[in-house]
Amino acid sequence: MKHSGPFSSVAVLGGGAWGTALANVAGAAGRTVTLWAREPEVVEGVNQARENPLFLPGIPLNPNVSATSALEEAARADLILAVPPAQHMRSVLKALKPHLQAGAPLVLCAKGVERGSLALMTDVLAEEIPDATPAVLSGPGFAKDVARGLPTATTIASPDEAFAHRIVATIGLPTFRPYVADDLVGAEIGGAVKNVIAVGCGVAEGRKLGDGARAALITRGFAELTRLGLAMGAKAETLSGLCGLGDLVLTCCSMTSRNTSLGAALGEGRSLKEVMSERRSVAEGAESAPAVVALAAKYGVEMPICAAVDAIVAERISIDEAIVALLSRPFKAEHA
Repeated sequence: MKHSGPFSSVAVLGGGAWGTALANVAGAAGRTVTLWAREPEVVEGVNQARENPLFLPGIPLNPNVSATSALEEAARADLILAVPPAQHMRSVLKALKPHLQAGAPLVLCAKGVERGSLALMTDVLAEEIPDATPAVLSGPGFAKDVARGLPTATTIASPDEAFAHRIVATIGLPTFRPYVADDLVGAEIGGAVKNVIAVGCGVAEGRKLGDGARAALITRGFAELTRLGLAMGAKAETLSGLCGLGDLVLTCCSMTSRNTSLGAALGEGRSLKEVMSERRSVAEGAESAPAVVALAAKYGVEMPICAAVDAIVAERISIDEAIVALLSRPFKAEHA
């Protein structure tokens, strides 16, 4: 496939907040955008009221964006951004495959590790649609800020540099600045692990452990993210860039993050079931925590913060027990 100039039409699969924000970006970049959503209220809201009433209320959508519940309609676009929750990526790609043209270009925009298989999203794509041209969009950005056109930088990772640059040409804006990389694993691990660490930072916030605790969790969490990424073949510079360290810092330092706010609610003593019953959106860190911990075991990597978050979310230990366990770990050299 020849990569030259922007794609003229874009489909976004997933009508949640992030999918809607990316649809708005592509529309602002002048593309014809089809947003595929399962929820009839989202489709009607986008097409009639020009906003997503369930997941991004109050933010007007670009006139170039329309919505559909027909996957075959979305599949006709030149470029597809796949933005379902990570645990639903496989089912969406399975449903999409019969409607796709061979070699259709796909950008994976979900951050997580599939439970059970321990597959990254690029692994899921390779298994379900092996002839698709893969790319990953990952980096620091909150949906409501991106949808409103506030300045954001992100990473587009693909082994095909020309394809990555074509994606940039398609959705890049002065206020939405994608940087090209070739490291799919680094982009994916950064996005998946930072969500788990963010739940831990939220717990510390909810327990009022102070800013020093947050700084320690971010820094030592980044060490965990880096250890796993390098063990899986990622590049250190990717992990220390936008889709690793940048995304980690943003997510861990703001209650706008679904993962941090979930952790804060747990830290305040609420149950996971209670918190999730009040939410429509997914907190990917809670979903991916067991898979991240299993990956760490598979690659022989120590990830005590992620393990603590997994144990808290699964309610195997109390928050106080997890805090004591982390604070009781042996002292050691920082970079050992």
